[in-house]
Amino acid sequence: MALWHERDISHSSVERVIMPDSTILADYILHRLAGLLDNLRVIPENMDRNLKGSFGLYFSQRLLLAMVETGMDRQAAYEMVQKVAMRCWNERLQFPDEARKDKDITARLDARALDAVFDNRSYLVHEDLIYRRVFGEA
Repeated sequence: MALWHERDISHSSVERVIMPDSTILADYILHRLAGLLDNLRVIPENMDRNLKGSFGLYFSQRLLLAMVETGMDRQAAYEMVQKVAMRCWNERLQFPDEARKDKDITARLDARALDAVFDNRSYLVHEDLIYRRVFGEA
């Protein structure tokens, strides 16, 4: 019986396998990623179409956090946002428009706060920092 404070060869088989397998897997992942990046095509029109096709539901997390920041209980805010989000999903309505019409939400957030929540530029605030970290200074 192996003891916690003694080393025997019962663990070595795992160690002999894990290192080669891990490096082979890392090589495979990097090879696949390189192929993906080499063939990547960014089509802004398609990106815009896909964003619009989501009915703006990607804003739901930002709206939830904005509601919580007003002092609202997180569970109550979640239920409020989810109610609007589910209606938008089921009825194919735009989430920002419906959230602006919801009396419970507008009781907590004014038009200016909602404009900030529904601003796509907020997702790019740290874009330059991320590029600098990945690629270094230009």
